[in-house]
Amino acid sequence: MSALIDFPIDDVPADKPQPQHGGGYPSPRNTAPPRSAAALLREARANIAEAQREDCAAARYATAYLAALRAAAAMLALRGRPHRGRARPASAWVLLVQLAPEMAEWADFFAAGSSRRAAILSGITRGVTHRDADDLVRAAATFTDLVGDEVAGRGPIGRARAVT
Repeated sequence: MSALIDFPIDDVPADKPQPQHGGGYPSPRNTAPPRSAAALLREARANIAEAQREDCAAARYATAYLAALRAAAAMLALRGRPHRGRARPASAWVLLVQLAPEMAEWADFFAAGSSRRAAILSGITRGVTHRDADDLVRAAATFTDLVGDEVAGRGPIGRARAVT
């Protein structure tokens, strides 16, 4: 099972198109992140907080994974959608590698946990330990912070864009 994400579409008035240049990156003149990226990042942070409060290891794991998915969606909303033609839907982790190759290790890490999350969501929780859940919560929080830096323009890519 793969993690599929529907991306929220920003409401942009027709008379005020957002400037774009090649590659789907926002124009240097448009330094504000898309509203959908900021909203997804807020949701990811809320999921991290919820996972930290959760007592059940399986629920903690699934909630932390959801936070990571939302953070990945925020990054994808920030970078734009890759042209895929009539290709089948791809997981957020595959798309993240395409649009943010600097996050490939994170994408691989979270993709490796997708089958465990699917098992949890289908009711198979016996293989999830508190340590596994705690480790995923920490990883998801770190990943969310890195994405937050990019959305705010403080990450390595955001700083490079601001200079040009």
